[in-house]
Amino acid sequence: MSSIKRAGHRRRLAVAGAITASALLLTACGGEEHSGDHGGDKPAAGAFNDADVAFAQGMIPHHEQAVEMSALADGRASGAEIKTLAAEIEKAQDPEITTMRSWLKAWGEPESADGSKTGMDHGSGGSHGAEDSPGGSGGSGGADGMMSDQDLADLSAAKGVDFDRKFAELMIRHHDGAIAMARDQRKNGESGKVKKLAADVIKAQTAEVEQLNTLLDRL
Repeated sequence: MSSIKRAGHRRRLAVAGAITASALLLTACGGEEHSGDHGGDKPAAGAFNDADVAFAQGMIPHHEQAVEMSALADGRASGAEIKTLAAEIEKAQDPEITTMRSWLKAWGEPESADGSKTGMDHGSGGSHGAEDSPGGSGGSGGADGMMSDQDLADLSAAKGVDFDRKFAELMIRHHDGAIAMARDQRKNGESGKVKKLAADVIKAQTAEVEQLNTLLDRL
């Protein structure tokens, strides 16, 4: 083969290689764009479903209320055990609130189902009805264990052993609601990280309910 023919052959090979490389690059870019789309979901959000969203939206105000209840123990509780437990609840649940808010933001979902920020909305049981747990203080907490404004007012006004008793009764009901919500997420949710948090809620709050029941037996 002459030098002219060899040069032409090399040029054709170089052009063909460049075309092939460009095609591969376009294909890779197209694949990346599709994998990050998912109908508008952010790539970092991971797989999730409506049950995961509902869990986060419901558990944020639930945790906020538990933190509010626990903050009342300082200066009102008579026993060191109640004060210690209340401090542990605050320490555990505050970071979980931050975590769940970050999930909802990553998923492009609001903090509550109606599109508003959750804040503190005690209400009077809402659509959950007035299904109080045994041992409750006669408030209007719903099936999710949320306290009514009256429940919280009564707790805030109590002191000493009376506070200890009311706190234990109300927190048992509150924890029972959270455990039920977490079990529902474990059954119907999709996100692995949400399932992990739900499992942590079940484990920690089941142990705390047992501790509170033991304390009530002594009061």
